[in-house]
Amino acid sequence: MKITAAILVVLAVVGVGFFIWAETPLGPMSEAIQALNSDAKVKVINGDWLVFQPVNGTANIGFIFYPGGRVDYRSYAPLAHEIAAEGYLVIIVHMPLNLAVFSPNAAQAVVDAHPEIAGWAVGGHSLGGSMAAQYAFSSVTSVKALILLESYPASGNDLSKRPLSVLTIHGTRDGLVSSAQIDDSLKLLPPDTVRVEIDGGNHAQCGWYGPQPGDMDATISREEQQQQIVQATVKILRGLT
Repeated sequence: MKITAAILVVLAVVGVGFFIWAETPLGPMSEAIQALNSDAKVKVINGDWLVFQPVNGTANIGFIFYPGGRVDYRSYAPLAHEIAAEGYLVIIVHMPLNLAVFSPNAAQAVVDAHPEIAGWAVGGHSLGGSMAAQYAFSSVTSVKALILLESYPASGNDLSKRPLSVLTIHGTRDGLVSSAQIDDSLKLLPPDTVRVEIDGGNHAQCGWYGPQPGDMDATISREEQQQQIVQATVKILRGLT
């Protein structure tokens, strides 16, 4: 009886510790907070999701973004804002406990809420990208493109024969995901997958949340890395139009 009680206490302590860890995410930086404001090109709606709508025209292509593990979802606002300014609906979903593994199908509610969107891309950063790939694997009708930032699909999610446009972006200074891991993941992706390597880019500069434990120092600015990500992403989205 005493042993059982001790085990329950240990489990409770571990559970509380995990909850505190998960609910103290990295970021957002001040630049990310600023990007939450609407401007002449983009209307920002902060509700169940972070929605970035182009002001001019009606977007018919959408991009659903899954945040990285234990990263505040607002940290990707500058990236979403820049992509939306090019004429695309961009929606960042807020994951339970800041971990996309707890809601890999979160994109479905977004798709259901926006029937006006003719084509969807899903993607994300790190763990978020892997979970977006899982959603793309399970959802064969609504997803036309997959965008992976410092990320790759799980081995069970073989997308190599799916009619998807896929973009995988990786920085040469990423200390958490290696180039070898990205190269190895290509066998799970369609043969025409676009692989973009950002010379000097690291893991954390895919968002605006500051440095990340285990990452390497980037040799290019966050702004430069973000611009390369935006350009490659918009090129894929433009192909869906």
